Amino acid sequence: MDIREWSLLIFTILGQVSTGALIILLIVRTYAVRKAGLEQADRLTDKPLFIVVPIILLALLASLLHLGNPLNITRAVPNLGSSWLSREVIIVVIFVILAGIYTVMQWRKISSDSVRTVIGWVAAAVGLFQTYAMAQVYMIRTQPAWNTFATPITFITTSLLLGALLVAVALVATRSKDEIQLSLFRDALRGIALAAIVLVGVEFVVLPVYAIYLSTQGAAALESLGLMIGPLGGMFVLRLVFVFAGAGLLAFYMYKNASVVGREAVLANVVYSAFILVLLGETMGRYIFYATKVGIGL
Repeated sequence: MDIREWSLLIFTILGQVSTGALIILLIVRTYAVRKAGLEQADRLTDKPLFIVVPIILLALLASLLHLGNPLNITRAVPNLGSSWLSREVIIVVIFVILAGIYTVMQWRKISSDSVRTVIGWVAAAVGLFQTYAMAQVYMIRTQPAWNTFATPITFITTSLLLGALLVAVALVATRSKDEIQLSLFRDALRGIALAAIVLVGVEFVVLPVYAIYLSTQGAAALESLGLMIGPLGGMFVLRLVFVFAGAGLLAFYMYKNASVVGREAVLANVVYSAFILVLLGETMGRYIFYATKVGIGL
């Protein structure tokens, strides 16, 4: 892949991670409010919230490398009604603004909790639409390997899976030794682990169905499939191993042991390892996505 495709890989992965992280943090916070009250929920999630905006800003920076000239971003506005690429650019900017407003309001405790929560969920909804828009950019009839059900499903799955594990990393890094906080921390890890297991299950169902589907879609799709299981076959297998080990085996260990008092240090290493493995696996998957691009008639 050339530098522009690498910038797209970074942009899509980071953009999706930021959305998933915000969604998972809001879910964790909602649970913590109901179980232990607003103050304890804020103690648990306020510091991890600061990861969202820097990540989406890095994604935007990567997208500028693809555009070549940052001023080209202004060309997106006139095509908003007809181009998913233009919509993607505008939606990302809106997401950055809303996520930034929510973070500042939550940090400074501006307005009521209800107002802040609504703004947070609106930002999350925009972020989810951002991920959908990213998928729609690649739903091109002349690219049969991209123009399938698998593209939006895998983009959303990647967003939630990596976002969940990133939140787990942030919770580990900022955890308190207070008894109530540790209880909330362990509950959050169990929920995140269960979500990771379900999401990796979705990926392992979609991939074989996707491969079978490609085999029925003509010469270009077959060529893409041949690249996936041929020259890129080793990376494809390694990607599956990393994702299964991180979001399957290690997440199962997290789920089984998160409720055990005194295992926090061991769990921290498991969380870090799971995130790194899944990040590597999903990055390989996105590389394969771009590298198997074969257009009809080309």
